[in-house]
Amino acid sequence: MSKRKSKESSGANGECISEVQKTLRERFCHHYATGKLFGIERQYRHLLELLKRTTVHGESNSALIIGPRGSGKTALLNHVLKELTEMKEVRENLLEVHLNGNEGELPVLHEKNHFLSGLLQTNDKVALKEITRQLHLENVVGDKVFGSFAENLAFLLEALRKGDRTSSCPVLFILDEFDLFVHHKNQTLLYNLFDISQSAQTPVTVIGLTCRQDILELLEKRVKSRFSHRQIYLMNSFDFKQYIRIFKEQLSLPAEFPDESFAQKWNNNVQNLSEDKTVKDILQNLFHYTKDLRSLHLLLMLAVSNVTARHPLTTASDLQEASKQIRMDSKANIVHGLSVLEICLIIAMKHLNDVYEGEPFNFQMVYNEFQKFIQRKAHCMYNFEKPVVMKAFEHLLQLELVKPIERPSVRVQREYLLMKLVLDNNQIMDALQAYPNCPTDVKQWAASSLSWL
Repeated sequence: MSKRKSKESSGANGECISEVQKTLRERFCHHYATGKLFGIERQYRHLLELLKRTTVHGESNSALIIGPRGSGKTALLNHVLKELTEMKEVRENLLEVHLNGNEGELPVLHEKNHFLSGLLQTNDKVALKEITRQLHLENVVGDKVFGSFAENLAFLLEALRKGDRTSSCPVLFILDEFDLFVHHKNQTLLYNLFDISQSAQTPVTVIGLTCRQDILELLEKRVKSRFSHRQIYLMNSFDFKQYIRIFKEQLSLPAEFPDESFAQKWNNNVQNLSEDKTVKDILQNLFHYTKDLRSLHLLLMLAVSNVTARHPLTTASDLQEASKQIRMDSKANIVHGLSVLEICLIIAMKHLNDVYEGEPFNFQMVYNEFQKFIQRKAHCMYNFEKPVVMKAFEHLLQLELVKPIERPSVRVQREYLLMKLVLDNNQIMDALQAYPNCPTDVKQWAASSLSWL
């Protein structure tokens, strides 16, 4: 009987753990507008009021949301859009057009949302076609098919200018990675969007998101004159005490969690973690490294991934292990999987950098340096044919541990293409210390301050 009870409780606990991981992973991995805003409540009210003027009162506006990556620009916009779409008069009338420089950044709040990648749509012609599609303005008028930029632009502007403030559907243009659109030829798209937002016809609001503080300096004079110069700044201004509070709120389970007793137990554990010295040290290191809340989410997600039915609560050691994974050097990890020959080539490049003070090198120089090392050895265990060494060098090139500084040319032989080493001396030495069964003489060669002359 006791075994049956323990099995039932174990199964229930397993379901509970699955629900915990589902709830927290959704919070950490996605930009859902269901979480809390931290330190940007004033900006939230400002943006909400601005968009209400367009959606409810039919006013046209333009604004820029400026802040470093991870400061909450997307989260701020998502919260505002969520509140707007909960209003019936807005949900039925508002048309949204997302020009997105980072595809998938904004969640699909409702069926009217679409995405266009500014990194892929590199000119105004393609962007305009996507805007026309999102607004359901087909690019076929009767029997006439237009495809040129001028015709597409004329059609879009005519469609937007036909209405008036009282009868037209308000249109919200969201330009994520706004600075990418600044580099389009003549800034024609931006000019026309800002021009429409100043007209007395269809209510249009243009919202740009960017991490460039000097964005206004990049605008042409005619574009700048049509921009409203409304700027909303997000600067991650919270201190470490607030950062601890954010840690607790992000890791805590919500009040509506199905198992109330487990949620209380979990939240009490989170409170204890926030007071633990080891956890505070981990969070302080991360806080001083970056205030980007996405880094905190990554730390918590890695820690929560270790939670199981047998290990139901997150511990300080889980956070410690997650912190090590975050701070791990990815390039040094690649070095751990290289062959001894490839390690020798990296050491040869290190010596060339030391001798020539970071000047670019080519394969022939690396090969000559490697030959000097072989000649110092009494045995020939490292003596490889030149084509084999070349193959190893090309593998380093594929792994991007070595990068060419010029485009390959038909006139230049592969051996003489100029390269640079991506790894620095500390990364190389740290990787060698952790390299399994690294030969002693190779380590000694790496540790020598000058090349084997």
